[in-house]
Amino acid sequence: MEDRKVHTIAAISVISLIIVIIICRVSLKLSRAFFLICGASIAVILAVFSCILIRQRYNKRRKVLESQLKSEGRELRIEYSFLRKVAGIPTKYRYKELEEATDNFQAIIGKGSSASVFKGILNDGTSVAVKRIHGEERGEREFRSEVSAIASVQHVNLVRLFGYCNSPTPPRYLVYEFIPNGSLDCWIFPVKETRTRRCGCLPWNLRYKVAIDVAKALSYLHHDCRSTVLHLDVKPENILLDENYKALVSDFGLSKLVGKDESQVLTTIRGTRGYLAPEWLLERGISEKTDIYSFGMVLLEIVGGRRNVSKVEDPRDNTKKKWQFFPKIVNEKLREGKLMEIVDQRVVDFGGVDENEVKRLVFIALWCIQEKPRLRPSMVEVVDMLEGRVRVEEPPGTRMILVDLLADDEDPTDLNNLARLLTPVSSNVECTSTYSLGSTIFSGR
Repeated sequence: MEDRKVHTIAAISVISLIIVIIICRVSLKLSRAFFLICGASIAVILAVFSCILIRQRYNKRRKVLESQLKSEGRELRIEYSFLRKVAGIPTKYRYKELEEATDNFQAIIGKGSSASVFKGILNDGTSVAVKRIHGEERGEREFRSEVSAIASVQHVNLVRLFGYCNSPTPPRYLVYEFIPNGSLDCWIFPVKETRTRRCGCLPWNLRYKVAIDVAKALSYLHHDCRSTVLHLDVKPENILLDENYKALVSDFGLSKLVGKDESQVLTTIRGTRGYLAPEWLLERGISEKTDIYSFGMVLLEIVGGRRNVSKVEDPRDNTKKKWQFFPKIVNEKLREGKLMEIVDQRVVDFGGVDENEVKRLVFIALWCIQEKPRLRPSMVEVVDMLEGRVRVEEPPGTRMILVDLLADDEDPTDLNNLARLLTPVSSNVECTSTYSLGSTIFSGR
């Protein structure tokens, strides 16, 4: 537009000067004044043409340089983006990019109490899972915890964080690699027909491999990172399976970074009921042993294909239901020598179940869920036991006290509650008015 304007002005100027020369020729004849005016006009016309020529050459050179700089800048951005991905540094995305990638957040693939997950495709064709974190205070805390915990770590059994979108106000977004086979709970628990998520029954060899994968991921977080990373929410829903059924630990929203010189830390956050270690519920501090307890619970669910804590019908009264604690059943079957009875019947029917591996997994799980944290093995020792490098001894007997919070906002903080929580009760508690209480206890002798 600017070039057209300059050319228009130059053309008007030249035409005007030619008209002036013609008028002077007619009115002044061939006088001296005419030749002076004519010479000056021709000089101006030549100057205009010279300026136009110089300007064209300058513009042509400028466009070439701009094109080169743009190309180099694009290459630098591509190289920088590539290096960030190789180094594992999260990319900051614009909200518009995520909105376009997820088709305005239409394809939802998961939903929790504080976040929703959507499938998306970035401009470069990469399939991603976009996690939208809701809430003000909790959302900001979860966002920061997740980024700080996973941004600086890389392991084959940890889900990769591609980037984030941190807007001034909620919601906030995290962009992860897309894992096609979904979470482990869809592959070990019986699934209702109405569910649309991809699911099935995982055979025994893959279940055992998943156990090793998760153990390696937690071992890396606990021992191989610069700061110890406590996951604090280990459960089947947070274990994803890729196209080869390799397990990847995900969802670091409750995670906490702990210095190598810290043995225990206090926290006010709560994980998922049924996987919480007793010392955490009793506010005695958390450590890597807290994750180990949750991992032991997951191992039992992998073996049995059922939830550790569930409600079943009371055989004495069909109108009532009672709580059932699966680890206590496992412990009883182990003492009776009937361990194969607790294995997921679907897997048994499928075949290929190794009784020695079942025994090993159960032994390790019972070691991991010992009430006293000092009795639980480290994740390095767990990996060695799972891979057969270390012999697994039979675990000691345990009372199996499970303190399960039924309301996330209610805490057993006073001494009377603590005394009540430590009082042994039967492993099957009738489900009548317990939902109004802050906790339910399961114990066995």
